[in-house]
Amino acid sequence: MKAAVYYGPRDVRIVEVASPGIRAEHEMLVKVRATSICGSDLHLYRGTLDGILERGKSRLGHELSGEVVEVGKAVGNFKPGDRVTMAYSASCGECYMCRVGQTAHCTTTGKAVYGFGTAFGDLNGTQAEYLVIPYADAHAIKVDGGLADEQVLTLSCNLPSAIIGNRLADVQLGESLAVVGLGPTGFLTLELALHRGPGRVFAFDPVLHRREYVKERFGVDVLDPGDPGALEHVRQATGGRGVDKVIEIVGEPESLQLSLDLVRPGGTVAAIGVFTSDRFNLNLADVFLRDLTLHMNGFANVQPYLWEAHRLLLEGVIDPRPLFHHRFSLDEVGEAYRVFADKLDGAMKVLIQP
Repeated sequence: MKAAVYYGPRDVRIVEVASPGIRAEHEMLVKVRATSICGSDLHLYRGTLDGILERGKSRLGHELSGEVVEVGKAVGNFKPGDRVTMAYSASCGECYMCRVGQTAHCTTTGKAVYGFGTAFGDLNGTQAEYLVIPYADAHAIKVDGGLADEQVLTLSCNLPSAIIGNRLADVQLGESLAVVGLGPTGFLTLELALHRGPGRVFAFDPVLHRREYVKERFGVDVLDPGDPGALEHVRQATGGRGVDKVIEIVGEPESLQLSLDLVRPGGTVAAIGVFTSDRFNLNLADVFLRDLTLHMNGFANVQPYLWEAHRLLLEGVIDPRPLFHHRFSLDEVGEAYRVFADKLDGAMKVLIQP
C-alpha cells in the first residue's frame, strides 16, 4: 500500500510499504477515507524532531477519518463498515494514567503517538491507505454517518485540544481574553471561547491571511505579534491591567513570553501549543509576585474529550469545514506539507484523500 514516509527535513515521500494486518486481539484494521496535517506534524517536517524519526521508515500522520475493515477478537465496540476516528495518542484505557484521564501518558503503550517516530511508539500513521489501531476499544470512537470527513478529522487532535484549552483557561462571562496563535486549533479554540461570553477579545498571529480570516469571521481585535505596538494596544484597552485569560496555541518561547506579558496579575495562561525547545527564561519572581496561573498542556489528553467534541459537531455548535480550503491526493502529500508549512495560497487546513 501507499504511505507517507519521513526521509529528512522537508522531505516527505509516498512510498509502497507492506499492507498492515491485525496481529493482536485488541487491534483493528482501518481504511483511511481522509487525513490531514496537524501543526505538530510540522515539527517533524521541518526536522526539529529528526532524532526520533528513522529516515526512510517512519510513517506520518495522526488525524483520521476512516472505515473499519477488520477487528480483532477482543474488539467489542466496532465492526467492519463502521466509520471511526481515534485520539492522536494510543491508550489502553486500563492503566493508572488512563484511569485518571492522562491518556497521552498511557504506561501500556509507552505514550505512543501515531506517526511520531521511534520515541513515541513507532506506530503507523494515518497518511496512508490503511492503518492498524491498537487497543481500539479504548481510544477510538464511532462517528455519525452524517458528518463530513473534514469535520471528523478535527476529532483526532484539533477540536478536543481546543476544548481542553478553554477548560484550562475557564473564561468567565465578560472576562477579557487573548488567543495567541490562529492555526486550525487556535481558530477552533477562539470559536469555542466566543461561545462562553467573554468581554474584549484579542487574537494574535503573524500570518496575514489568518488574521484577515478571523477578523472577517468573528470581528475580534486581531493583532500581529511582531507589531511593537500590539502589547501596548492591549494594555490600553484593558485599563493598563492586561487580559484576564490567555490561551496559547503556538508552542514557541516567544509566544509563551507574549502570553505572560499579556496577562494581568492574578490571571491565567493556558499554553496548549506543542513546545519542542528545552530552554525558556521563566521569571519565577514575576510569576510569583503577579499570582499567575500557568497551565502547560501541549501533550494533550484528547481521548476523554472525543465524545464531547463529537457532540459539538453533531449539534452544529462548531463547524470546521470552512478551514479546509485545500485538497490533495495521497500522492501529493509532499506538496500538501509544503503548502501548509509555508502558509501558501491562504492555506488554513488541508484535506488529503487516498
